Amino acid sequence: MILNISGRTDIVQYFSDWMFNRFRKGEVYVRNPMFQNKITHYELNPQKVDCIVFCSKNYAPSLGRLNEITDRFPSYFHYTITAYGKDIEPGVPSIDESIDTLLRLERLVGAKRIAWRYDPVILTKKYTVQQHLITFEHMAARLSGHIDRCIFSFVELYKKLEYNMPELILFTEEDMDALAEGFGRIAAKYRIRIQTCACQADYARYGIHSSGCVTLPILAQATGLSFKDLKHSGMRNSCRCMAYNDIGRYDTCINGCRYCYANQNAELARQNYALYDADAPMLIDSMQEGDIVSHSKQVSFLKDGSSQLTLPF
Repeated sequence: MILNISGRTDIVQYFSDWMFNRFRKGEVYVRNPMFQNKITHYELNPQKVDCIVFCSKNYAPSLGRLNEITDRFPSYFHYTITAYGKDIEPGVPSIDESIDTLLRLERLVGAKRIAWRYDPVILTKKYTVQQHLITFEHMAARLSGHIDRCIFSFVELYKKLEYNMPELILFTEEDMDALAEGFGRIAAKYRIRIQTCACQADYARYGIHSSGCVTLPILAQATGLSFKDLKHSGMRNSCRCMAYNDIGRYDTCINGCRYCYANQNAELARQNYALYDADAPMLIDSMQEGDIVSHSKQVSFLKDGSSQLTLPF
């Protein structure tokens, strides 16, 4: 199975002690976000987990101990660094601070295991098409040679964005085409492989690939693992990713990103974060009367005989 840490919250930044404790204990419990009385138990050992995909906007709090996990599990790292400042992402370090941390991460795990996520792309009077291209080139110049690929997507218009970001400007086809052309041109200049995420439009004419961001070929190339030939059914609309299991919990990330889909609102996230217990078996939660616990089968995607040891970078 593929383990995701995490698309629901920034575990690496805010819950790293809990994460390392869970791996030390060798197990974790996760409440189902759709059916609240259902809890899944996962074993955290290399015989049950094929690969771990980390997702974060700030790896700095975890770098000192990351080898506790990466020495045992094949791993891939998504690092989200966008064009926005504290007005949009109040809890996220600055662009150059984030790039500095990514370069430190690269020294630990190697460039082939890091994907730079420049998403979501949003438009406002401040963050225009031209400003995106200026910022994207600044970042691409610094990241060239230090990452496996760049992944970008245009913001999905969730209902709550009408309230959280009233200044949002809707994309036109011309806006998206201009950004795709610019991103493709800049990525080619700095020899960065670039792809979209959950995007219906085809920008192959600009050198932009259409692919899932968590696919078995990507993970195989990065880790040296050999996976079965399995279809990627996708995790959501227009998604081409392999199915994975997430150990995070919604409404717990205190980055405060105003476009965030994973929080109902920033205040609820802060209230939940106040309940954080690094020694708990579940993130921001405890077993309740009536809970139903099931043990995940954790089916492997590896070909028989494939090594589960990461290769040196």
